[in-house]
Amino acid sequence: MFLSHLMIDGGNNPDRPRPGRLWLRNIYRVHQRLSMAFPVPQQYNEDPQFLHPFDPNGFEHPRFLFRVDNGIESGGPHAIILVQSQVRPDWEYAFQNARMFLAAPPETRKYRPSFPEGRVFQFRVLMNLTQKSPNYRKASDRLDSVDRQKDQGKRVPVTWEKDQDPEGVIRDWFAAKGTRCGFALRDMQLVRLGWVTGYRGKNNSSQTVEGSEKPMKFRSALLEGVLNVADDKALALAVASGIGSAKGFGFGLLSVAPV
Repeated sequence: MFLSHLMIDGGNNPDRPRPGRLWLRNIYRVHQRLSMAFPVPQQYNEDPQFLHPFDPNGFEHPRFLFRVDNGIESGGPHAIILVQSQVRPDWEYAFQNARMFLAAPPETRKYRPSFPEGRVFQFRVLMNLTQKSPNYRKASDRLDSVDRQKDQGKRVPVTWEKDQDPEGVIRDWFAAKGTRCGFALRDMQLVRLGWVTGYRGKNNSSQTVEGSEKPMKFRSALLEGVLNVADDKALALAVASGIGSAKGFGFGLLSVAPV
């Protein structure tokens, strides 16, 4: 795999243009721009300077995960986008007509993590707070991209009562995911609850006009903590494939580092 760091220029002067900050407000456009780092050879040949309107047929669709570590929410001028991909991205091509978004050239390195059973790791992940409702759960013989059986249950929000501690509810929910993803949760902190928003053209069009955009809104929880490796293969698959829902909108990238 490959791991990329993109420093985004959010600007800190409200009286000057801040295109990077505006771009980050629409997670659909963020995903679309990141996908432009994987052009097919024909795209290179026919549009080397990327002057034509975006056409999804000109780009591969490799599995990649990303997370916006958004320092501008706390008043900082920059945000970091972390991208984990199965193939090496071409950020020069993706941003050659949008350099105003970047505060520094993107950096990419090979990423080959290993997870010996019993080892302890720190983690960071942005989760979309949804779960499959048991009221709608049903068996299915359909398989996903890694040959795991799909559960076609209806997805509903993770909620809690007024007298409940949200962090405790989320910890139990995330710990249950850990049992399926090869790790045991030792410690967890809820760093931030929030929302991730976006807008896209109706009928999935890449072109939008005023009043024609379809809004999207995702409940988010930024989690940090410590985990134990229980199943090295299951955890490696979870790191490579992501955890939870809405991965195409910046969720599920599990960043880990040995303690």
